[in-house]
Amino acid sequence: MENYDAIVIGAGVIGCSVAYHLAQLGAKRVLVLDRTQIGAGTTSQSSGILRTHYSIIENVELAQKSWEVFSHFSEYLGDEEASAGLVQCGYVIAAPDGPKLEPLRAALKGQADKGINVQLLDQTQARSLLPICRFDDAALIGYEPDAGFADAYLVATSFARAARKRGVKIMEGVEVEGLVMDGRKVVGVNTSKGRFTAATVISTQNIWARDIERWTGVPTPVCAERHTVLALEGPEAYTFKMPVYKDLGSPGMLYCRSYGGNQMLVSEGIVGETLKSPDNEQGDISMDYVVEVGAQVAERFPSFETAGLASSWTGVYDVTPDWNPVLGRLPDVPGLVVGYGFSGHGFKLSPGVGRVLAQCALGLETDVSLVPYAHERFRTGNLLSGKYGLGAVS
Repeated sequence: MENYDAIVIGAGVIGCSVAYHLAQLGAKRVLVLDRTQIGAGTTSQSSGILRTHYSIIENVELAQKSWEVFSHFSEYLGDEEASAGLVQCGYVIAAPDGPKLEPLRAALKGQADKGINVQLLDQTQARSLLPICRFDDAALIGYEPDAGFADAYLVATSFARAARKRGVKIMEGVEVEGLVMDGRKVVGVNTSKGRFTAATVISTQNIWARDIERWTGVPTPVCAERHTVLALEGPEAYTFKMPVYKDLGSPGMLYCRSYGGNQMLVSEGIVGETLKSPDNEQGDISMDYVVEVGAQVAERFPSFETAGLASSWTGVYDVTPDWNPVLGRLPDVPGLVVGYGFSGHGFKLSPGVGRVLAQCALGLETDVSLVPYAHERFRTGNLLSGKYGLGAVS
């Protein structure tokens, strides 16, 4: 039996960020356990979009902290070979007259109040940035020039490498089978490779977070939800210079970005397919769905009416009732810190979340208050509900 200062369950992008930040903040003995491999779960399925735009101001703060890391990634890790795969192409979000208009206006003001560089564009300015897109019905267009997209797998493995350089031990192919308890206090984990003890256990189990309820009896309001991503190839290229686009006027609140410098990556930002149990294997994608999304794309990108389907895949979100994560300590379970329920935000927020969870685990003041993200909100009704409705934009 080995003893550690902290044990992290899960080596996705969140878990690897937590591990790195624990070591950065002074933890000497840190162990990370993953049932498969670093970044091989839902992290590898991420669309990789980076933005600070949220209608929930707490998410803006976490995204802002995270962007400070993404924009200086190798320097932050102290590793000149580390890369986030960042493409800093900007982020455009638009709404027509209707129910999304005032939430967009308020969200843009919230960003500006935090000192984030956001601009209001007219239709002509927007077309100059994304000439393949039509904006003739847009009543409000926001532009975040410092946003873009990156590679979630690269980020996870870079955090893992930097953590190992600081003495963190990462064990792959190890199944955590339960928590070791001393009364109500968590003091370690039982695994397929034996027992490991620690002063603090941090669960970053993503869609497998329901294990927490099975182990502790504390309700874990999270479900696995599958979403489909398409890569379309049209007669006009969606280049790396063109911004990410969020269309609040489409039925699926589509998000789009360049893929491979030529194709369009596109997916819906609404509720997906709820799974009966955690499963990040590839799901079936019907041609009816491809046609439905393709029709929405063609409405906004006219030349893509003749686009072909280059590839497609599915990714799974760990979704909570208000589409926002649970972060921090659980009530009545000392020794356990959790980070789950990211609902499509995990990669965007991973540097900031990793740092605040590490701070929480070490008893330090957190950069961003975790009170709004507390598990108790589902009991008190103080939900972190986004102003755009259920979906990954929040």
